[in-house]
Amino acid sequence: MKVVVDRSKCSSIGLCEAVAPDIFEIGPDGVLNIRIGDISADRRGDLEQACENCPTQALSIVEG
Repeated sequence: MKVVVDRSKCSSIGLCEAVAPDIFEIGPDGVLNIRIGDISADRRGDLEQACENCPTQALSIVEG
């Protein structure tokens, strides 16, 4: 499973990073980076929480 960022919506607030800092990282340039390309199914809860917490709805989960 993967997480996708709509960069046109992302405001880099960092709420996703607070939920899963091993997956999300706001870089020194202020841009959100996804640190893990293929995320294991046992992390789905963290991804769902990060997506729900995103105030701009810039995150989405992609299966496969």
